[in-house]
Amino acid sequence: MLFKTLVILLLLSVLFALFSGLYYLLHDQGGTDRAVKSLTWRIGISMVLFVILMIGAATGLIQPHGV
Repeated sequence: MLFKTLVILLLLSVLFALFSGLYYLLHDQGGTDRAVKSLTWRIGISMVLFVILMIGAATGLIQPHGV
């Protein structure tokens, strides 16, 4: 249960970083690099999430199905 909660929190943080990047892109008009930093955070969090999902599948914490 803790593993699934961690995955959901990481997904929500990816969405937050994505929408904050959109907000900065629309409001800063290229004046700052906040949009780039926000989208860089999104990529980093997504990579961490991918690694955690692979570890979870390898250790049996989550069971992938063949759909």
